[in-house]
Amino acid sequence: MGAITPADARLDEAAVAALAEQALSDIARMKTETAKVIFGQENVVEQTILAVLSGGHALLVGVPGLAKTKLVGTLARVMGLGTSRIQFTPDLMPSDILGSEVMDQDEAGRRSFRFIKGPVFTELLMADEINRASPRTQSALLQAMQEYHVTIAGKRYDLPQPFHVLATQNPLEQEGTYPLPEAQLDRFVMEIDVEYPDLAAERRILLETTGTTEAEVSAVIDSTRLMEIQSLIRRMPVPESVVDAILSLVRSARPGNGNDFANAKVAWGPGPRAGQALMLTARARALYHGRFAPSIDDVMALAGPVLQHRMALTFAARADGVTIREVIGRLVEPLGRG
Repeated sequence: MGAITPADARLDEAAVAALAEQALSDIARMKTETAKVIFGQENVVEQTILAVLSGGHALLVGVPGLAKTKLVGTLARVMGLGTSRIQFTPDLMPSDILGSEVMDQDEAGRRSFRFIKGPVFTELLMADEINRASPRTQSALLQAMQEYHVTIAGKRYDLPQPFHVLATQNPLEQEGTYPLPEAQLDRFVMEIDVEYPDLAAERRILLETTGTTEAEVSAVIDSTRLMEIQSLIRRMPVPESVVDAILSLVRSARPGNGNDFANAKVAWGPGPRAGQALMLTARARALYHGRFAPSIDDVMALAGPVLQHRMALTFAARADGVTIREVIGRLVEPLGRG
């Protein structure tokens, strides 16, 4: 095979640019459709879409009534994805989400086992109040999220492609819940804080959701097109300065790496998966905002949702009322000065 010439490289760049232009159009239509029924919450909508575009899963944290479930259902329709929902409860068993084998008997009396797929066999899974499930059931789902297949009675069953989990969690009511272990939280590309809507958005919610009709959304893309956009995002070039910024940020968030502030406030920090998540979501954010390469601003904007569930504060920091978001904000500051 011959070497790639400058002309070939330009041709490839032109092809990628053409694909990016088409992806920009699709993403713009996705935003328009979603805005028909999700009012305000621009950051939440953006970050959730970015999690899917980057090929990952997201954990949405917010009090009840903030349209988390509606957002997931809306995105499933807009992206043309098959969807199912699991309402997690303490008595939910792994087989309730993964599926199980049942015994069949034919006319001749021969018996055999048949696998009945559970709700995890879908393209976009809504895992509602995931922290209400037992650790055993949480582990079954989170293993599927990581490996994209399940094993029942020694036989492997692959999950559909694409496969994304958008899980929700109520941060207030902790009685009867099982907090996700840190190793399992790490499998979510982002933890997205869902805040109360602002005044204008809440006024619109009152006016447009209490009448006789509500707006409906249409599919903009399908699963095949989504995977094409995900593949394009992985091909987007990343400037060396952005790679350095990601490495600097992730490593500075770990105690024992020469950052006195992190040493004092952080008990343990993010692993390499955090850097991978920042790299992918920064590319996705660049495309979301109409750019063909990520910048340091993208890294700074995504530092909070990507890092906050991958770090823990020291006892002293918690006693002083310090929050993870405040710590991340301090660690991000040097990137803005760079």
